[in-house]
Amino acid sequence: MEFCQKCGSMIMGKNCVSCGYECEKEVKIESSQKIEPKKEVVVIGEKDSEFNPVTEMECPKCEHKEAYFWSKQTRSSDEAETKFYKCTKCKYTWRVYR
Repeated sequence: MEFCQKCGSMIMGKNCVSCGYECEKEVKIESSQKIEPKKEVVVIGEKDSEFNPVTEMECPKCEHKEAYFWSKQTRSSDEAETKFYKCTKCKYTWRVYR
């Protein structure tokens, strides 16, 4: 990248973009960018939820005493995380804010 000797702005081609000063040599600006294919998004199915840890928690729907659980930051970082639960029996999912 070349800059104008007169005003310090960027030179495009042979001319300054601000003051119009003409440079002796033509300046070429080249850029390149690698475009990579997007990575595949993995969706967790019902069978995959069994990888979550199990805890003692009463299901509000069927009153079963066991549920899978996981936590996620759903609000701003200065607030507590949200805990999600999924009943091991009826598969009902609910959340608890702290």
